[in-house]
Amino acid sequence: MNTADTPTRNGLRADLALISEWIRPGTRVLDLGCGNGALMAHLQATKQVRGYGLEIDPDNVIASVAAGVNVIQSDLDDGLAQFEDKSFDYVVMSSAIQEVAAPDALIDDMLRIGHDCIVTFPNFAHWRLRLKIALWGTMPASRALPNRWYNTPNIHLCTVHDFEALCREKKADIVRRHFVNHAHRAQAAMRLLPNVLCEIALYQLRDKPK
Repeated sequence: MNTADTPTRNGLRADLALISEWIRPGTRVLDLGCGNGALMAHLQATKQVRGYGLEIDPDNVIASVAAGVNVIQSDLDDGLAQFEDKSFDYVVMSSAIQEVAAPDALIDDMLRIGHDCIVTFPNFAHWRLRLKIALWGTMPASRALPNRWYNTPNIHLCTVHDFEALCREKKADIVRRHFVNHAHRAQAAMRLLPNVLCEIALYQLRDKPK
């Protein structure tokens, strides 16, 4: 997902700022696809969290290390078997679930190793995308999903309804959810019709007690 032009809050990208508000101080955090380490660096500085970032891109790994983040170079498609059950308070995956080969398996891993999981993704059922498909019959692009069909990293696009169905299948509790537009601003109508009106969805999940 292209967030280069996303507004920032207190020096942090807007989507990451929203995630940071959900994380308690002094906790252990694993950030999947951590990019340049901005979220972890911010949480370390403002909330004294401990943990790691996982990132595959070598330039982002270097940037994360430079930001003081403990980073492991790893491909999310390889899974998270190296981490023990409930070894983190939070496992975060921001705008990456649609880019991995097996999103359902990765959600299983996240629920296994984290007490809470935070997942964000672009909603492919937004009304503008539906309208473009209906009128022109082509794969749509938007400000939240700017890539064309032939150069997109997104291989498993989903909708709010799809994701919540996956949560039910995995027996995961939805602790909270938040719906925003491409600029990460919430609007009252999105709470009523999130699958149609929201462009980006944020979820906090927890594994149900066995």
